[in-house]
Amino acid sequence: MAISQKYGRTYHYPFSPGTSSDDRIQFDYRECLEKIPSIVHTEKLDGENNCLSRSGVFARSHAAPTTSPWTESIRRYWQSIKRDLGSMEIFLENLYAIHSIEYRNLDQHFYVFGIREQDQWLSWEETKFYASLLDLPVVPEIAVITSLPDRLLFEKDVQALASGRGTLEPYDAYSGRPATREGIVTRNVGGYPVEAFSRNVFKYVRKGHVKTDQHWTRNWKRARLNYEGGNYVDPQ
Repeated sequence: MAISQKYGRTYHYPFSPGTSSDDRIQFDYRECLEKIPSIVHTEKLDGENNCLSRSGVFARSHAAPTTSPWTESIRRYWQSIKRDLGSMEIFLENLYAIHSIEYRNLDQHFYVFGIREQDQWLSWEETKFYASLLDLPVVPEIAVITSLPDRLLFEKDVQALASGRGTLEPYDAYSGRPATREGIVTRNVGGYPVEAFSRNVFKYVRKGHVKTDQHWTRNWKRARLNYEGGNYVDPQ
């Protein structure tokens, strides 16, 4: 049995072209958005989903704490803050190991995208507040929408945002060519119950995005930081 509840699967927008046969789609996304006062678009990053809780550092499966080499530095950091977490679980994108996209504008390897406390996901403002207290950045924030445009304009806006260059300067890890953002994640700016996750968080993934091969762990490489030797990274 899992020690804690893993992060739920994020449903795709129905106009997201980067879906596969096992992805889930929120066909009623418009109805969901109309019930949300404000939303925020953030950049979808190509890394590993990690969770920091008082019980340990977890990867996608929460059956047991992770022991992977690319989480060694975040596990050391966790040792310094684990007693301060209480019932909070910090979810972050771990970019320490390069997957399909290599980011060449990284100040840190770990970017917070959500905080869960018991049966509630904290608001975006609370998420940024606690991330700051923990000295961790949040995923790049692209836009906050307080007035929902019509369906066609909204979809065009999301598609345009997804085709942008990306805050962290993404490059295709195999060809070395500049890449666009992997996608967009949209969430309710306010807090919401865990059971309502699929009605408050949505994603758009670009067409033709590269999926990391299941054997990437055999020859993985560490992503370089802008200022090597900084926090949470071992010099190599």
